[in-house]
Amino acid sequence: EGLREMFQDISPIEDFTGNLSLEFIDYSLGDPKYPVEESKERDVTYSAPLRVKVRLINKETGEVKDQDVFMGDFPIMTDTGTFIINGAERVIVSQLVRSPSVYFSGK
Repeated sequence: EGLREMFQDISPIEDFTGNLSLEFIDYSLGDPKYPVEESKERDVTYSAPLRVKVRLINKETGEVKDQDVFMGDFPIMTDTGTFIINGAERVIVSQLVRSPSVYFSGK
């Protein structure tokens, strides 16, 4: 759902003249090339190919073209909540950003 929402947020993309419009229709994640353990052994990233179906609309001519576009290999989270990047297991640690306000300290 997160990827779909991201594509909906940026779709459509228009050129600076306003003649061309690119819409994201759908996406699909393929199967990983290697399983988790083999990715570690081969020192590769545990990832899946991300393909996006896009529609290009030429507003001047009314021409519409649909095409599947390979967007790259997308890292996949393992069952333990980590990522395998170049064979090394990585953890994403989110950081809280303090909002500007008043801070109190005890003495």
